[in-house]
Amino acid sequence: METETNNSAVIKIHPIPSPITHLSFMASQIWLRIVAAATSIAAVCLMLHSRQSKVLFGTDMDARYTYSPAFKFCTFMNVVACALSVLSLLPVFTLGRKFSNSINYFYLFLHDLILVILLAAGSGSATAFAQVGKYGNSHAGWMPMCDNFGKFCHKVSSSLILGYIAVLCYLLLAIISANKARQIPV
Repeated sequence: METETNNSAVIKIHPIPSPITHLSFMASQIWLRIVAAATSIAAVCLMLHSRQSKVLFGTDMDARYTYSPAFKFCTFMNVVACALSVLSLLPVFTLGRKFSNSINYFYLFLHDLILVILLAAGSGSATAFAQVGKYGNSHAGWMPMCDNFGKFCHKVSSSLILGYIAVLCYLLLAIISANKARQIPV
């Protein structure tokens, strides 16, 4: 809010946020970080246990997440997101104090934005690889594998869905943090 005086000087008046607004900010930060950590670790567990063996045409065939760099990257990004979700709860609790430094809201926004980017990159690369695994690529001569390895594909799909829920949680956290950082006095 700005007020102009007769001397054309601008006096900045910053509204004090209500306790309810701050409480809802804190509650959303805590719960979204917990949900993001939980979905990330669940996605990791599903991906780590996604393997299936089958005998096809007299040959033992194996499907594992470790055979794909995209699946390994997605798994690693979910591990990083889970760890940083838990670690970021400490700065969130310090922001809840009355005399916390207001620039920390901007740092929290940067943290959330970086995690959105990393999780989206991991989930996107794994989704592209899963798409080829499910439908194949007739131009390259790649056959779909989910017809033969359904259990593996279902676990990978579930892991990807959980990974995208974590992306959504961090996107919401980045929006909330950006809004809060925007409201801080300069």
